[in-house]
Amino acid sequence: MFTGIIIELGNVLSITKTGSVRRLYVETGLAKESSLGDSIAVNGVCLTVADIKDKSLGFDLSEETLKVTNLGTLRPGAKVNIEPAIKSGSPFGGHIVTGHVDCTGVIRSRQQKGETIYFEVSAPQEFMKYLVPKGSVAVDGISLTVVDLFRDYFTLLIIPHTARVTTLGFKGKGDIVNLEADIIGKYVVRYLEAYSFQSKSVSLAD
Repeated sequence: MFTGIIIELGNVLSITKTGSVRRLYVETGLAKESSLGDSIAVNGVCLTVADIKDKSLGFDLSEETLKVTNLGTLRPGAKVNIEPAIKSGSPFGGHIVTGHVDCTGVIRSRQQKGETIYFEVSAPQEFMKYLVPKGSVAVDGISLTVVDLFRDYFTLLIIPHTARVTTLGFKGKGDIVNLEADIIGKYVVRYLEAYSFQSKSVSLAD
């Protein structure tokens, strides 16, 4: 489990195909304190450490991961958001992030508003139903607050600190981002859908 508080920007060293998976190597300060099997979030995707080389960590990317996330678009030299799994007793500064990305979205626009940056992010309507104004959403693994909701996009305001320490500082219109909805919202929607289905079934039976 993660909190969406990014600790550093990692540097993609290489992506190579090995059988049915791709091996991603990222240069990160976590290499010196990680062990094989550890969970690390890369752009919000929960990955397992499969190899450790000096200052870099290696991760295997499955076909499903490549299909659902933006990791397949990475190239050597790209920067990625890095967060280790939360440890017992650690401060919980963001929101509950599982690292299981729901889908990708596309940045519709980026506007500087004073010291903050205003983003519009397009998302599938199936994903939009999990969002609420002032609720939480993970964008490339960053815990953020939804400002406004529209039919097929939502808006964000990014403070200067977030822009400095995450990929959103240099992303703009047309860039693809990983999206994960708040797990609490998912359970609420699932419960309501199941309750509605049961209610209709009872009515039909009557």
